[in-house]
Amino acid sequence: MARGGNSIVKGIEIDEVIALLNRAYADEWLAYYQYYTESKVIKGIMKDAVVVELDQHAMDELRHAGLIANRIIQLGGTPLLDPREWFEQTHCGYDAPTNFDVVKILEDAIKGEQCAIGIYSQLSEVTQGKDVVTYDMVNQILADEVEHEEDLVALHEDITAFIQQIKDTMDL
Repeated sequence: MARGGNSIVKGIEIDEVIALLNRAYADEWLAYYQYYTESKVIKGIMKDAVVVELDQHAMDELRHAGLIANRIIQLGGTPLLDPREWFEQTHCGYDAPTNFDVVKILEDAIKGEQCAIGIYSQLSEVTQGKDVVTYDMVNQILADEVEHEEDLVALHEDITAFIQQIKDTMDL
């Protein structure tokens, strides 16, 4: 445990920070797997553009998991070691894809990003002024999650508008 590094944590128990980070760590691993799996099974119009986005988001979630694991270790904790614990600790859960339609996959992904935004907003509030290193990391991840949501919403809007245009053309 880094005593000098931990000495900067004030007004919050380090064990509480570790517990919160482990929950976020579980979310990141499950988000990674969700994006990875969805990019493999997705079907429908403009799916190639969505696959590129899902693959990029998967890599970002994996990077987030690495950042969080490193911070947990810096604080003297241990990241969750058993993937079964991810399901017990997750905030946002994991919904195995059952409908592979591109629009449904995007809707599920948007829901996941919105959950992540809520979780990282809370972590930011909890650590603000108490643990500057965790606070900075959480806000970096939060910015990524906001960008992810925007990317996915834009794709969803483009695809649903295109589908509507096709339907309108067919009704003529």
